Amino acid sequence: MRHRVYLSPGMFGFGQLGSYNYFAHVERELTARFAAAGHELVAHAIDAPPTASIRRRASGLAEIVAQTSEHDVIHLLGHSTGGLDARLVASPATRAIPATTLGWLPRLRSITTMNTPHFGTPLASFFATANGQRVLAALSVLTVAGLSLGAQPLAAASALLGFLRGLDRPFLFKLRLLELAIESMVGIIDDARHPSVRVFLSAIEDDQGSMVQLSPESMDLVVAGFEDRPGVAYQSTASMSPSPRPRRWLETVGHPWRAVSLSLFYALHRLTALHDPRYPCAAMRDTAPWSGDDNEALLTRVFAGTLPLDANDGVVPLRSQLWGRLVWVGFGDHLDVLGHYHDKRAPSTIDAAHRHRDWLTSGSDFGDADLTSLMDAVAAGMLGAC
Repeated sequence: MRHRVYLSPGMFGFGQLGSYNYFAHVERELTARFAAAGHELVAHAIDAPPTASIRRRASGLAEIVAQTSEHDVIHLLGHSTGGLDARLVASPATRAIPATTLGWLPRLRSITTMNTPHFGTPLASFFATANGQRVLAALSVLTVAGLSLGAQPLAAASALLGFLRGLDRPFLFKLRLLELAIESMVGIIDDARHPSVRVFLSAIEDDQGSMVQLSPESMDLVVAGFEDRPGVAYQSTASMSPSPRPRRWLETVGHPWRAVSLSLFYALHRLTALHDPRYPCAAMRDTAPWSGDDNEALLTRVFAGTLPLDANDGVVPLRSQLWGRLVWVGFGDHLDVLGHYHDKRAPSTIDAAHRHRDWLTSGSDFGDADLTSLMDAVAAGMLGAC
């Protein structure tokens, strides 16, 4: 049997830029598991407008599925905001997407959300500000450089870190340094990669609707409006990164990039940890009564105790990532779970297509064994839904 999986990115992620596929590791791992089970899997990486509104992104997803799915079984997988795109497309309550692009819904079997802010994230509230928009642009540039080029843009990361540290003080000089660093990195990327990079960055500047929608206050309303589609299996994966410990800082001695990268991640982690008691970014019992107890049991078993509400992966609070059946949870940052983590193997022993690149140091120690268990769980859920 032939299956199709549609992979939707989010936040500062992308589908494919030039020759680099953001979901390359996920695509390879899932394809291998489907083949081992006797099924063919065709993967489609969606080039969604990175920070556009959820409705606009979901409409684009629906069109692509309608144009390419033929008569095959369909699975949707969304990372970060991409998980909300998938849920909106499938929701019986939605009237925001043209019905002419939804004829394939009877063939939809599963929706997988990975580190998705189902109940919002405080970081989105920050990104929606004028200062936050500049940080979002810088993070997007760094992500493209770090993943597609394998670059370690120390100057740009340092400028961004200085900007974040100076938000509570006059920052006109810091702002200019940040803008110069971004311009410098964009020049390097444009020289080395496809013009689609410029389109990607322009899309972030042109439409940041999802940053407003992903705030905890806005998602409080979204949760009330989304409905799960009967007959579709909903599963989620979630992760958290521990706050940097003294040992982690010691490991950065003599490694300027690691020191700046760890500090930058810690700044994002702290912003994400902020929460309003009225909008705690946490799944309520009545939102998913069929799986709430099982999800809590898995969290307790993996993390050996009660977790604070400020636990997060550097971008999304841990408890905001829960929807449907939680099939995998562990230590890892927002990009680790896609295979973007530090590769401990010598570069000379692996080809570039299979190399793992980690541009943001979190200290989560996510590695090959974690990716294997995560992909095992995701693939099992997809296959079990058929």
